[in-house]
Formats: sequence, C-alpha cells, structure tokens
Amino acid sequence: MIQNAHAKVNLFLKITGTRGAYHEMVSRFLRVETLFDTLHFLPRPMGEHFELEGDFGCALEKNTIYKAYQALLAFTKNSDLQDFFALHKVVVEKRIPTFAGLGGGSSDAATFLRMANHYAQLGLDVPTLAYIGSTVGADIPFFIYDVAAANVEGIGEIVTPIDEAPLYIETFTPPIACDTAAVFREFRAHHFHTLPPDEIEKYLNMPSLEAYESLSTQEANDLYAPAVALYGDLAHYNREGYRFSGSGSSFFRILHG
Repeated sequence: MIQNAHAKVNLFLKITGTRGAYHEMVSRFLRVETLFDTLHFLPRPMGEHFELEGDFGCALEKNTIYKAYQALLAFTKNSDLQDFFALHKVVVEKRIPTFAGLGGGSSDAATFLRMANHYAQLGLDVPTLAYIGSTVGADIPFFIYDVAAANVEGIGEIVTPIDEAPLYIETFTPPIACDTAAVFREFRAHHFHTLPPDEIEKYLNMPSLEAYESLSTQEANDLYAPAVALYGDLAHYNREGYRFSGSGSSFFRILHG
C-alpha cells in the first residue's frame, strides 16, 4: 500500500475577493511530476492510537494527515476506518520542502484520504472526499482530483480540471520559510486589491504555456509583493524565466511541454 503525493505550483494566483477571514482567488494549479512525497500504509501490532511516522517538524495534532484522518472519521463515523488504522501505521517519505508554496502538506493529506477511502473500503466519491479535504486545507481538493492541471476558484473548493499535456516543471526553493498566514495578512493590510470580474475569464481560459510566457512574476502572483515585503531576500532569487508559487518561498520554471 504505497502512493506518491506530488507537489504543485501556482502558474498564476489572483485574489478576487474575500469571504470572512478567507481570500477568494482564481488560480491555475499544475502538478509537479518529478517532486513528491511517498505515503505507505504498513502493518503494525494492534494499537489504540493513530500512528504516523515522518520528518514533519510539527506535533501530530497539527499535521495535515492527522487532521484529515480526524475529518474523515467525523464525516463517516465508520468503525472500519478505526479498525484499519488500529492495524496499520502511516509512514511518509518527505521530499517536498515545507513552508515553500508547493502544497506538500495538502498533497500528503489528499493522498492519505484517497488511500484510506480505497483500502478501508469506505466507498466515498471524489466530490465527497474533496469536501472533506476542504475542511482541513484550501489546497487539498485539487490534490483529491489527482489531475495534472486545474483552475481553482473560491477558497480552493472549486476545482475544474484542464485538458492539457503535462508540463515539465523545475522548482527551486531558497532557504527561506514563508508563513502562509503572515503573507496573506500582509496582503490584506498593505497590498489589497482584487481582480476585476472582466479579467477573471481571461485568466481561466488562458493556456498554461501562454500564461507562463506572457505574465511576469508580479503580474502572475498577487502574493509575491507581500511575501517580498516580509522576506526581503526573496527578491534576490527572482531569476529570469522563473515564477513564484503560492505564498512562497519556491520559484519554478517550465522547461518544455
């Protein structure tokens, strides 16, 4: 029982409004085929507690996989799920950098949900899994759909797959850890603007290579300026041909289709 959990990049990320404390957006998510964590469900002696192993750098209760397990359990109230994880532990081989804008924690959680649904025979469909994932993290629904590219709207819950050939994406993560919540707070406090409604469709319909070639880092990602305001050294890593992913700190480029 093994599956890879791929990273993502945001080809563009434009803020379209707010919903309470959250920011609504339109974004193009692209799966990074060459960068992934790997999840294993391995047999263990029967135990009472959920067992998770991996180099996460956070307490179990704050881990997105554990939160996804709790959300799945609360939604299904299925004793088979508890029985399965009483006899299996989750082991994660981490390769995706953290605090990097590549969605590693969200991808791990989504992959966990898909694997748990399959191996514990819960019988949930993809939209239901995506809904459960959305209660844990905004990027999780994209990973639930397991597609190479998609437009993502709202606060992450609206996912529309894009029929495009996979692109070869190279990522670079500088030694800077960006706090997503802090970047969004900086955006709202000092950089707040929204994408005009007549521009939204233009972004949604733009082919990925065209967006990559025609938009600068600043034009493509509304979070780049607030991230640089908080982490000034990021600007030194903004190389020619690279774009900024999510709230940072990673940059990426597309080498070929």
